[in-house]
Amino acid sequence: MSGAVDREEALPVVLVGAGSMGRNWIRTIGASPDARLAGIVDLDLELAARVAQEEALDIVLGSSVAEVAAQSGAVAVVNVTVPAAHRPVNEEALFAGLPVLCEKPIAPTLVDALQQAALAEVAGGLLMVSQSRRFYNELARLRSIADRLGRVGAIATEFYKAPHFGGFRDRMEQPLLVDMAIHQFDMARYLLRADPVSVSCSSWNPAWSWFDGDASATATFEFDDGARYTFTGSWCAPGRETSWNGSWRVSAEHGTAVWDGEGVPEAEGIDGLPIDRLPDAPAGPEEIAGSLAEFVRCLRTGEVPQSEIHENIDSLAMVEAAVLSADTGERVDLPQLLERRYAEAVRTERRADVRERLEQWGSVARLRGAEVAS
Repeated sequence: MSGAVDREEALPVVLVGAGSMGRNWIRTIGASPDARLAGIVDLDLELAARVAQEEALDIVLGSSVAEVAAQSGAVAVVNVTVPAAHRPVNEEALFAGLPVLCEKPIAPTLVDALQQAALAEVAGGLLMVSQSRRFYNELARLRSIADRLGRVGAIATEFYKAPHFGGFRDRMEQPLLVDMAIHQFDMARYLLRADPVSVSCSSWNPAWSWFDGDASATATFEFDDGARYTFTGSWCAPGRETSWNGSWRVSAEHGTAVWDGEGVPEAEGIDGLPIDRLPDAPAGPEEIAGSLAEFVRCLRTGEVPQSEIHENIDSLAMVEAAVLSADTGERVDLPQLLERRYAEAVRTERRADVRERLEQWGSVARLRGAEVAS
């Protein structure tokens, strides 16, 4: 991972992608005490110029990450392009010596994600995924409660919303699983501190759906500690909608905790522990502001962030495995799926140095329980 950066000054960063998500990041960076926006990169220079004018930004604009970083003095990159563009942007940045904070999902496929993990090793730089829903203070409190409850037997998430997005999500084959569920799957991994080993999933599309693909799904994962995680939800569920985080229940050895995804978690069975004695929630920034704060903190300290690309692979694998299970009607073994995708990643990687690094792994199992990044 790249060495530590200056601890005193706000980190100058280049933002890649001037679309709607780019606007959110511009405002988040502008409000951050840890970073400042030094430049914007977009293939559509007219769009970049218009956004800079509308946001009253006097910064460097261009279509090359390396050139804009050199001209602006930026030392890091925030990549908010579409998933298909993540690899070329991350590749250019990392080989220019620039650590990257990249929007989720890191890649459209598990094969691409594994290749990017090896690419980050070859470049010797930090590639962090902005898995932003980990950064909710009450989720951190829920994990502290779960830790006090002892061995967890089951976690369940209900997710019911009725968004009318328009655009590409309406055309996707699996809009709920691919575009949304990675958040809840990753949150479950965060809560359990364990690795998923199998999934059985079914998906369907309600008769009244405004999506072309399956907008409803139920998935049950088994983890290597024996716990089960069940996700059930729909994007065609008007009325009594849940939080975007979903509604959570943690069933454990010494009690149960519940969280509505927004307020303070509640718990019962911890020797009569009342709510006012539950662990305090942290007071850090949340969502993408939390991702940015962790990115900068880790660059300053040299620590590995919790959503560094190697660590994030299992969350993307949960999505791909759930989709495969829904498509085939069969239980999917995640370690076996990962090994198949690893073999494909080695076979299809176009860069000789990245392919050589992938071959050196020997097995994707090395990603679990060991630090792979150089």
